[in-house]
Amino acid sequence: MKLEEINNKTNEAFSFLVTALESGESEVLTQYLNAMARFHTYSFGNIMLIARQKPTATRVAGIRTWNSLGRFVKRGEKGILILAPMVGRRAQRKDEIATEIETANAAEERKAAQELYGFRAVHVFDVDQTEGKELPSLTDVGGDVSGYRERLIEYVQGQKITLKYSEKIAPAKGLSSGGRITLLRGMQPAEEFSTLVHEMAHEMLHRSQRRTLTTKQVRETEAEAVAFVVCQSIGLQTGTASADYIRLWNGDAKLLAESLEVVQRTAAVILGAISPRPATSEEAETVNQPQAEPAPIAQPPAAAEAIA
Repeated sequence: MKLEEINNKTNEAFSFLVTALESGESEVLTQYLNAMARFHTYSFGNIMLIARQKPTATRVAGIRTWNSLGRFVKRGEKGILILAPMVGRRAQRKDEIATEIETANAAEERKAAQELYGFRAVHVFDVDQTEGKELPSLTDVGGDVSGYRERLIEYVQGQKITLKYSEKIAPAKGLSSGGRITLLRGMQPAEEFSTLVHEMAHEMLHRSQRRTLTTKQVRETEAEAVAFVVCQSIGLQTGTASADYIRLWNGDAKLLAESLEVVQRTAAVILGAISPRPATSEEAETVNQPQAEPAPIAQPPAAAEAIA
């Protein structure tokens, strides 16, 4: 892919993403956010309780929440015990003397304030302990990444960045931690490719002094925009995936436009690194020479082995 072609593709993809962001929230994102709003944010103590009883848990909720989402706990499943706060209005003690002060809101002010007075044990269940209607999810990237994925991994490792795979980072798909990228094991090739581009963009843009000059919102917008431009440029089907992700971080077209130069420059570098390499004259002559038997083709190693 020539430099001029790379620049044209990045400009087209960038403009497409800006238009998508300006068009408003997608139906997919709306359904996803509505479902996610039903899940509680648990305290550190409850997170530790969940991890100890079911280390593989990814998304937990009570029976009523699961039922409202069209899912039901499987027969024989054992609940995960957590502590739920008990909040109520404390009754006035006998030795307390209330001073009556007549005000416009006197009756309301005399009501005891709600306060925490204890905890009770409740049980929740992980999503894999339930069955039923599929939970809404964001759009996945699809398409053929043959060759591009292998060259991207080669480029990442060539930049002295360690690449690993792990199930423990779920529900996150990827993590970047300065010189090390971890991807969720088991993703489809196109989704893995997109995630790796996103994390590589973090490594290229947000591991220097520039990190202190940007917010999390800006960093996530830039990284996902780079992933979108690269994926779009090689012909992957992205749907609303990138626009939805950016909106989850409260990004918008204005914020993206302010990062135009760094997004396009970073995407161009990655595209240049993963583009098919033209055959040399010697390779071309070898291809044109008749051969008695075709040379055996070495099978690429499995993803986990390739980066071990």
